[in-house]
Amino acid sequence: MVRMTHRAARQQGSASRDPWRYRWTVLAVATFTQAASGFFVGGLGALGVHLQRALGLSTAQLGLLVSAAQFVPLAGLLVAGELLDRYSERWVVGVGAGVVAVALCAGSLAPGYATLLVALLLVGVGYSTVQPGGSKSVASWFSTSQRGFAMGVRQAGLPLGAALASAVLPFVAEEFGWRATLLTGGCVALLGAGLFMGCYRRPPAVPAPADKGPSDPLAAQLRARLRMLREPAMVKIMLSGTSLISVQYGVSILTVLHLHRTSSVGAGAAALILVASQGAGVAGRICLAAWSDRSRYGRYVVVLVCMAAVIAALSVLTTPAGRSPAVASAVFIWLGFFGFGWYGPWVAYVTETAPQGKTGFALGLAMSVNQIAIVTMPPVLGLLVDLTTSFTPAWALLCLLTTVALTITAHTERRRVR
Repeated sequence: MVRMTHRAARQQGSASRDPWRYRWTVLAVATFTQAASGFFVGGLGALGVHLQRALGLSTAQLGLLVSAAQFVPLAGLLVAGELLDRYSERWVVGVGAGVVAVALCAGSLAPGYATLLVALLLVGVGYSTVQPGGSKSVASWFSTSQRGFAMGVRQAGLPLGAALASAVLPFVAEEFGWRATLLTGGCVALLGAGLFMGCYRRPPAVPAPADKGPSDPLAAQLRARLRMLREPAMVKIMLSGTSLISVQYGVSILTVLHLHRTSSVGAGAAALILVASQGAGVAGRICLAAWSDRSRYGRYVVVLVCMAAVIAALSVLTTPAGRSPAVASAVFIWLGFFGFGWYGPWVAYVTETAPQGKTGFALGLAMSVNQIAIVTMPPVLGLLVDLTTSFTPAWALLCLLTTVALTITAHTERRRVR
């Protein structure tokens, strides 16, 4: 009798255990998968000196490698958003991360630059699902009061993976050659895919998707989605996102080259500064997103602060002080915190302003607009550096774009708060 009472008590305790505790496991898995899927591409900036030596690349060609990995998501993010509104994140994200792994492993056999570009195009096919899918999975598990912090942690996976890649991949390239870096990235991505598919499950209060197509005609669906582009919130999302993502990728690609050529810093030491910058981005995404949870003026004000901080830092890089190793290093770390950290509160803002039942598509739409800047800016910035033999025009262009976005969206936000 006593034994049965103890058994009943244990069963009752198990039943009363909060099933929402699993959200922390989901957050950890989504963060790791994000870091693993973006590991190789995030480390391309640190590999810049090695790739230029091995393949004889210009700065514009180096930037084009990043663009190749981000080209397919221009449309792929929209497709991924639709898939996420219909099917489980477990399979959409898991399969996408698996495609990243296979493409990188196949790319390790690339005989030269052109084949490497093709491999990175295929990486973009898989990566299209990881960004919006991971964001949607975290958003569905966390309430509004914790969503900003959770998004910040999850989005920290990108600079975290980039920081680890920047520390590891140059060593791998030095010891085993540049092809070994792709194989390393493929193995890491495969681990992320397996972990997400094995550990992710939907929240207990959210029913599984019906796995069937919508009943509305395709033309009506398209019109409804295009109307989102005219919403004031989406306008702010697009302007701020494209300007700040341009800064983020500019810093990722040009930091090591700027420090090496302009400030006479060794390639190894410059790569460590990039690691520190990306580490500051990890802290920024968490801290700024947590701040957005408590901001009385809303999440978007935190994004405005990030734009102002980025403009100040880029202005310094356009002056003679930006050539000083100490000043430039400090500026790049500052840009890491704000120029990478904006993404956490920005993504939380996207999820909370999305129409009911369209969170996946809203994320895909916002991120696909960002992809335009991701694809175009690295080679454009590289070409500016090649043509002018100076980094100043590149930093000035990023400063101008961010200033325009800040001016327009701050005016819109001020009218909303009133």
